[in-house]
Amino acid sequence: MQKDFTVTTARYDQVPEAALEWVQAGVPVALATVVETWGSAPRPRGSQLAISGDAGMVGSVSGGCVEAAVVSEALEAMTDGVPRVLEYGVSDEAAFAVGLACGGRIRVLVEPVGVGSGPEVALLAELVKARCERQAVVYAVNCVTWERCLSGNLPLDLRDDAAQVLLSDQSGFSGDWFLGAHNPPLRMAVVGAVHIAQALVPMAMAAGYDVTVFDPRSAFLTASRFPDTDLQEAWPDEALTEFGLDARTAVVTLTHDPKIDDPAILVTLNSSAFYLGCLGSKRTHAKRLERLAAGGMSRQDLARIHAPIGADIGAKSPAEIAVSILAQITERLRRPESRP
Repeated sequence: MQKDFTVTTARYDQVPEAALEWVQAGVPVALATVVETWGSAPRPRGSQLAISGDAGMVGSVSGGCVEAAVVSEALEAMTDGVPRVLEYGVSDEAAFAVGLACGGRIRVLVEPVGVGSGPEVALLAELVKARCERQAVVYAVNCVTWERCLSGNLPLDLRDDAAQVLLSDQSGFSGDWFLGAHNPPLRMAVVGAVHIAQALVPMAMAAGYDVTVFDPRSAFLTASRFPDTDLQEAWPDEALTEFGLDARTAVVTLTHDPKIDDPAILVTLNSSAFYLGCLGSKRTHAKRLERLAAGGMSRQDLARIHAPIGADIGAKSPAEIAVSILAQITERLRRPESRP
C-alpha cells in the first residue's frame, strides 16, 4: 500500500520519502549518504540526508557537524549532475568545526536525483515503494561507474554480501559497490497491558520501535496508562496475524495468562519475528513448554522463546525488568548470531 509523506512532517529516517516528494514537486534534490567511517565518526554507514534546491534538509550524516559543507556540495551537484564522494576528517583545517577532532573521519556520497549521472527518479520511487511496503531492500551504487540497482536486480556476485548487509543492518562496500541497507522500521508487539509494559513501552519508543500493545482486557488497556501508544483491544493471536509479524518485529508476552499468552506465542513461532520473550519464572516456563509441545510445537521452535524474559542483570522492579527486556532484544537484533 502506497503511503503519503510530507517533508514538513517527515521523520529523520524518512529521507528517501522526503527526497521523492521534493523531486515530484519539481524541486531539485540531492541525497547524501555516509559510505565509510573511521574513528569517532558521529553517524554510522548508511545514514542519509536529503537536501532540496532551497537548502531544505531531512535526515543527518553527522549529527550537524558537516551538514553545511555537504549541503554546499549537494547544491553544486544539482547543477552539474555529477555525483561525488566527499571526505572529512581530523586532518582538515576545520576539524573542530566539523566535529571530528577526536580522530574520526567520514566519507559521504552525494547524488543529485534525476540529473546527470545521479539516480533516476523511477529508481528512487521504487525504493520508497519497497520501504512503504516493509520490504527489506538494498540500494546498490557503483562509485566508479555510477551504475545503480535495488536488491532484485543485483549482480550475482553481490547477492551474498547484500543479504549480510540486511541481516546485520550495516551498510558497506563490496568492491566498488556501496550496498545501502534499507530495512523496515523496527516494531514491537507487547501482549499484556501490565505494569511492566507501562515501563517498557516508552523505553522501546525511545530506542526507535513502533510499539503496539495488545490486550483483550479493556480495564488494563487505557490511554491514561499508555499515552500516545497504539492500543488494540483484541485477542492477540487474531490481532497479531493481522498485524503481520516479520523479521523486524519483536514480540513480548507479559500477561501470565495462558489463555492470552499461549495463542500469541504460537502465532509468533510460526512467523519470522526476530525475538520472542515471555514473562514467567523457570517453573512457569516449564509448564508453558509442556503445553506448547502438546500442541505440536517442536523443540527447535520452542528454543526460540526467551524465558525467563530479559537479560540476566538481577532486575527486580518493573522498570528494571523493562530495561533487561530491551537489552536482550537489542542484543538479539544487533548480534544475530546470538539468537537461539
